[in-house]
Amino acid sequence: MKPKIFKDIIQLYKIGKGLGLTRKEINSVLFLEKRNNLMLSVMLIIMLAIFMVLFWNVALSLYIKSTESLYPSGTLYSSISLKDFKDRK
Repeated sequence: MKPKIFKDIIQLYKIGKGLGLTRKEINSVLFLEKRNNLMLSVMLIIMLAIFMVLFWNVALSLYIKSTESLYPSGTLYSSISLKDFKDRK
């Protein structure tokens, strides 16, 4: 008794032969012998992942910098305002 996958592969071979394909063409479709497209897509996914990690790190560091207080802890705040310069003659 053959497993179902072997029956499906044999049936695909018969369909391919019926369409006039050679055994080599059928094998290349079934077993993905052309791995250039697969490698290209894997490299693209890896590059996108690296780009996203870098982007989120930059975004996070900019957010942290923008939420820091203007004056370091332990310093006195300046009390000079624009009104002090307007009254000056």
